[in-house]
Formats: sequence, structure tokens, C-alpha cells
Amino acid sequence: MRKLMAFLAGLIFGIGLLLAGMANPAKVLAFLDLGGAWDPSLAFVMAAAIGVAFLPFSWARAQRSSLLGAPMQLPVKRELDRRLLGGSLLFGIGWGIAGICPGPALVTLLTGQWQIVLFSAAMLAGMLGFTVLERRHG
Repeated sequence: MRKLMAFLAGLIFGIGLLLAGMANPAKVLAFLDLGGAWDPSLAFVMAAAIGVAFLPFSWARAQRSSLLGAPMQLPVKRELDRRLLGGSLLFGIGWGIAGICPGPALVTLLTGQWQIVLFSAAMLAGMLGFTVLERRHG
């Protein structure tokens, strides 16, 4: 049941990304182009997503387990550190260059566009590199 629910949640998320235009690099780059032909529509998508998520996250903070009985695992760390800031900068730079981030990349991967395939391969290489570095320092 958990795997089915995870699949359905991912499917709804992916459909939402497609409908919102988040999987269209041109739309994302237009949103990031504050000095040019700025397209503010993704700001409304993000604000709506925050609004929709507010109540479920508030409820989840008060729970010890999910509706399916899995342990509730929400982030507890609140402080900003060098790793978080560095990762955020890398994510933002990559998003600005490519016009796509991991979720939409996976949603559009099956289109076979070489740019999306290259982005996804680079993303997986980065994740692997991080894992290797973490094991060396951990």
C-alpha cells in the first residue's frame, strides 16, 4: 500500500509540474529573467503550492506516524550552515543555467530530449559524487 501511495503521490506531483509549466525550461528561464521579459506565473504556482502544503505540514508536525503507519520523518534542523548555503547556491546556479530542476527533469526524461538526458546524467553523477565524498568524511 505504501508503494502504491508513493507512486500516486509522484504521479500527481509530476502532472502538477507539467500543468504548471515547471517542466518547460523556457518558461522557467522567463521566470528567472527579472531584467527582461519576466513571466511571474511560476511565482503564483509556488505561492499556491505553499498554501496547499501549509495545513498538511502543520498536521504532520503533531503526528508520530503517517496515515499509513510509517514513522513521521520531518526535518528538525533549523540553522543555516555552509553546506546548506553551498548546496542552495549550486542548485540555483544549475536551475538558472539549465532552466530545469530535478523533479521536472525526471518528469520529462521519457521525452528523450538530449538536454534532459544530459541534465539527468549530470544530476545522478553529482549525487554519486556527494555520496562518495560523504563516506570519505563520515
